[in-house]
Amino acid sequence: MAILWLIGGYLCGSVSSAIVICRMLGHGDPRVVGSRNPGTTNVLREFGKVPAGLTLFGDVAKGFVPVVLCTVLGFDHVAIALAGVGAFVGHLYPVFFGFTGGKGVATLIGVLLGFKIWLGIVFIACWITVAAVTRYSSLSALTATALAPLAALLLGAPLAIVAAISVMGMFVFWRHRSNIRNLINGTEDKIGNSAAKP
Repeated sequence: MAILWLIGGYLCGSVSSAIVICRMLGHGDPRVVGSRNPGTTNVLREFGKVPAGLTLFGDVAKGFVPVVLCTVLGFDHVAIALAGVGAFVGHLYPVFFGFTGGKGVATLIGVLLGFKIWLGIVFIACWITVAAVTRYSSLSALTATALAPLAALLLGAPLAIVAAISVMGMFVFWRHRSNIRNLINGTEDKIGNSAAKP
């Protein structure tokens, strides 16, 4: 059953909110504009606040729903952890969209909220704090991601959940490797430095 939850989570995560919403709103495919990343930040920069907001909601929801459903149905921590990892990996490598997905931060937030509401809140608070100080979205995400396993331990999360968060964190850092290079070189775009539409 744990493997089935992994597969189910993956299929749920494979529904790319950015691509579906942008196409529905007549904006086309976000994978061919801007940073070519089908995620909230690129959608915001290229198409504006409304599609970005809808994308964010969809990406968080597809991480949250499988985890909560698995929890409500009474499955163990391993199954719950795998449901979250599946949804997260599905967002990164969606089977329905040629395995070209986003960087996983919003879906990770959804998974964390599903694991334990305070985990998600701590992540969001860390993101907002770093973003307010540095105005770097990528640095905010990386900082919050790095601290997430420690926060899980301090909040008493089961080891399976902590392990799942650690694995997802490594994926987040891998997917942000170009941003890390840009941060080191001083060429990373800051929040607000775009010509996004309202």
